[in-house]
Amino acid sequence: MADQHAQSGEDGRPIEIPAIRWDEPPEGPVLVLLDQTRLPAEEVELVCTDAPALVEAIRSLAVRGAPLLGIAGAYGVALAAARGFDVDDAAESLAGARPTAVNLAVGVRRAQSAYQGELARSGNVEQAAAEALGAARALHKEDAEASARMAERGLALLDELLPGGGHRILTHCNTGALVSGGEGTAFAVALAAHRAGQLRRLWVDETRPLLQGARLTAYEAARNGMAYTLLTDNAAGSLFAAGEVDAVLIGADRIAADGSVANKVGSYPLAVLARYHHVPFIVVAPLTTVDMDTADGASIEVEQRPGFEVTEVAAPQAPVAGGEPGGGIPVAPLGTQAYNPAFDVTPPELVTAIVTEEGAVSPVTGEALAELWARSRQVTQAL
Repeated sequence: MADQHAQSGEDGRPIEIPAIRWDEPPEGPVLVLLDQTRLPAEEVELVCTDAPALVEAIRSLAVRGAPLLGIAGAYGVALAAARGFDVDDAAESLAGARPTAVNLAVGVRRAQSAYQGELARSGNVEQAAAEALGAARALHKEDAEASARMAERGLALLDELLPGGGHRILTHCNTGALVSGGEGTAFAVALAAHRAGQLRRLWVDETRPLLQGARLTAYEAARNGMAYTLLTDNAAGSLFAAGEVDAVLIGADRIAADGSVANKVGSYPLAVLARYHHVPFIVVAPLTTVDMDTADGASIEVEQRPGFEVTEVAAPQAPVAGGEPGGGIPVAPLGTQAYNPAFDVTPPELVTAIVTEEGAVSPVTGEALAELWARSRQVTQAL
């Protein structure tokens, strides 16, 4: 089950709330999420006491973003174990909550394997639950470290491709601290450029259909004092034509073995625009987002979202009513059918570089990605 409560400081201003945290109140362990569906109007925490509540939070996008979904999935398994629920059932439901984001299943498997391994060794359920929690915490820490390295590598690549600074960066969806154990993926690179005095302007796509750029990226940019401008997704072409974009930085929800990139819908058109206008199109994602078991872009399952997310508009702070069908304000005639994929897939030939915590791949090919993957595995095994 889940519960919600808000936090504010003594001066009435919101407290900085982490996107995800584990807590152990007297009544038992819980997973606490910053409810991203309520941003930017309210900073409200959502408290999950079991895996079904977390599954619902994932599906409703209260918690979202590939790296953070991996962390949430691992903590969800640990939560089920700590509270005595069926761990395998919890793992199965969590892993399938959002099919495109590979990090979710990776995080779930990591905590589940830790639990099963300890249970097989000792037969002690409590020790097995502790191992699952340890695996989740380790993943959380590793993602924060990966975020810092991606920011460093991404900024170095920008300096190489665009010497002189004064970068005007276009980004899509939300890739900051709200999707990560650290400061994010693509947004972390832009933030590093800002801190180095090299960011002239962050162009923020509003990102249809859920406005995750307008609601979340603009929110993070404002909090960090960045120079940013919000635009509708289909205004990006005019920016490119005017020569106002120096680079595109996006994240990824799954990267196939051939280098195809699944990201929030609208990313592929940006790649086409970038190629036509000779602008670097850079993907920033941790290696946990690379899925070597998915051969190519055509093999990536693309999540289809409910049509009412397109045919209705809902205020972020308004709770979803039990009415028809999503509780928002209709913007299309009743009965309108909506095509609402959550993601699209960009082929590798349109991607200038993929930046990970272990290095960058450019040009993007299956061979280069496999080499980076193998090299990172060797380093991990040597530690």
